This record gives sequence, structure tokens and C-alpha cells, in this order.
Amino acid sequence: MIKIAYSPIYKYQLPEGHRFPMDKYELLPEQLLYEGTVKEEQFFEPDCLSEEILLWTHTTDYWQKLQALALSRKEERAIGFPMRADLVTRGRHIAQGTIQCAQFAREKGVALNIAGGTHHAFADRGEGFCVFNDFAIAANYLLKRKEAERILIVDLDVHQGNGTAKIFQGEPRVFTFSMHGERNYPLRKERSDLDIGLPDNTTGEVYLQKLEAILPKLLRQHQPDMVFYLAGVDVLTTDRLGRLSLSVQACKQRDQFVFEVCRAAKLPVAVSMGGGYSQRIAHIIEAHANTYRVASDVFG
Repeated sequence: MIKIAYSPIYKYQLPEGHRFPMDKYELLPEQLLYEGTVKEEQFFEPDCLSEEILLWTHTTDYWQKLQALALSRKEERAIGFPMRADLVTRGRHIAQGTIQCAQFAREKGVALNIAGGTHHAFADRGEGFCVFNDFAIAANYLLKRKEAERILIVDLDVHQGNGTAKIFQGEPRVFTFSMHGERNYPLRKERSDLDIGLPDNTTGEVYLQKLEAILPKLLRQHQPDMVFYLAGVDVLTTDRLGRLSLSVQACKQRDQFVFEVCRAAKLPVAVSMGGGYSQRIAHIIEAHANTYRVASDVFG
């Protein structure tokens, strides 16, 4: 049975005037239950990430600033909102959820986190609405605990995973692959092990052709024993920040391809949701729900 990380703490209110929809963290589980894609018993509530494990990835100085709510205005602007204690706690639960998803995936083939995909967080700072880097935390946890030897991070959010790329530069056990909008945020890209920058208005057909040519080759070359998949739906043509032109169906085909290739290679996959900023929340929920529908079909 596929396991899904979700906690009521995932829901939170951004400052007044913030223009991005955060209702998806509550609506997505409701939709999946309503349509029968998942059952209540498949959800688990993550624990709070320990300070010890957090510091395997993030610096002591950054952690102390967060604890004291002592980030500078510049540091808060880089994250995108004023820091609050509940947001720090929320980030710790999300990161722990991704760790637990990785462990469940090693047993069940796949596990998914309703939140996460916080790939803009660096070891020493947050950026782009990301406080802690959940994939980096989970990957370092598996490596340190010797629960994995070689990890592949497949980042298909529309924005480059700059924090993840920087954290794992010089770490041969973790291969970072990011396929993103070349002219999109962040303006200054870091160097992943493999970056595929796409021009504005890239269609689903072109997108899928590139992914299908790349991913199987990466699995053969890197030979990972664990895959982390960031399934952002900000690649949709309806997305306010995306600048690509994928339909909901093309986004679903993307997910299906990733899951089928990993399943064929007998590789466990831990999934985080990443971004989604379409004007209509229904487009966001439908695209995210497809990730769970496809995961259930492929691994069920």
C-alpha cells in the first residue's frame, strides 16, 4: 500500500497580499480521498525533524538564526515572506515527511509527500519560499545511515533546483538532474550534475521527448539505488510563473514515464510535490492528483 506524508501543520497562512494559492495542501488530500484514489489509512503524519539530522545538511549559523527568528530583512526577502516560528516547525515536519517517504519507498516502491520539493533552500540560507531543503536532508540522511549508496535527484519543477545543486556539488554519490525553464527563476543558476534549460513556451511534446531521451540513460550511467522525484506542476501552460506550455495530460504523461522507468529498474521513488501557481486552483489540484493516480497505477 502506497504511503503518503500529510499533516495539518502543512496548512498555513501566508502574509496578507501574498498572491500564491496555498489551499492545495488541504484540498489535494480531500480530492484523493473523495475520488477513491487513496484511503485514509495510507496517510501518515510525519514527526518533527530532529536538530541533529537537520544539521547534517544545514549550517549551525542558519539554524540558530531561524530558532531566534533573527533573519535579516534581506534574508527574509530572499525567502519571500517574514519568518515565523510556525513556518520553521512546518518545514521540519515536511523534511521529516520526505525522509519517511524515502524509507517507505524502499519497502513499497514509491511514497509521496503532499508538500516538499523545497529545492531553493541552500545549506546556509533559504530562498524562493523554501526554508529547509527536504530532498537534501533526506538524501544526506540515507547516505549517513547507509540506507543508500547512490542517489539520483530528478527535479522537474519549472524552476532550477539551485539549492539542491549547490549542496551536492562535489558529492559523487548524489547526481542532481534539473530540467527547467532557462529564463525562469532563479536568475543566477547553480550547476547541477545535469541541467536542461528549456526555452519559453516549450510544448509537452518537446518536453517529453527530451525527458525520454535523458532519464533512462541517467539510470544506466549513475546506477542509483534511490530516486527522489520533484513533481512540480508549474510546467503547465496555465501557470502564472511557469512560462512553459504543457497541458495537464502532458504533465501526467511526464509522471507516468518517470514512474514506469523507475519501476522497470526496480528503483524506489520518493516524491515531493513542488510548485504550482495556476490561476485556477482546480488546475493545480488536478495536475497534482494525477501524480498520485499514476503512482497508484504503476506501483499498486
